[in-house]
Amino acid sequence: MNIPSEVISRFETAMQAAQVAREPEPTAMSLATSSMDGGVSVRTVLLKDFDAKGFVFYTNTQSNKGKQLAKNPHAALCIFWKAIYRQVLVEGMVEPVTDAEADAYFSTRPRGSQIGAWASAQSQILENREVLEQRVGEFEQKFMGGDVPRPPHWSGYRLVPEMIEFWYGKESRLHDRFRFTLVGDEWVRQRLYP
Repeated sequence: MNIPSEVISRFETAMQAAQVAREPEPTAMSLATSSMDGGVSVRTVLLKDFDAKGFVFYTNTQSNKGKQLAKNPHAALCIFWKAIYRQVLVEGMVEPVTDAEADAYFSTRPRGSQIGAWASAQSQILENREVLEQRVGEFEQKFMGGDVPRPPHWSGYRLVPEMIEFWYGKESRLHDRFRFTLVGDEWVRQRLYP
């Protein structure tokens, strides 16, 4: 079920306001995942796309988050824009993006980031910095003079929302909160106490 136009409009307005206010990294969001045994992890990722289908981010699929999402595709994200005192919470199921989407985004990344995607065994133990730099050099050599293809272990995920909440900070902690919840085939809008 697509995200309602009101939600898209609210999100786009907040993102634009954060950019105008010069939020240092307006696309930064905290992504929470969990393992099958109930362990919870959170880390910051960057929002790379947003549309009526959901929120997209990219990563190494063999990282801790990739492994957790493979076993338990439920996730949540939080975007907090300190400069404008607003927050968006999103909960739902995560699905992989298509290979075409991942290839298209990967091709726009700076070459150094493309090489880094090959060189980094993300979340694995690294003996020392020199080992990473050596791996970077090896992949720079391997792809010298040509395009860097997307690694098979690097792709994107789309968080398909089942709940989206907008928080607008106000004085005296009397904040405005609006929650949109997918119930069956319909989105329900509710105003919440602060």
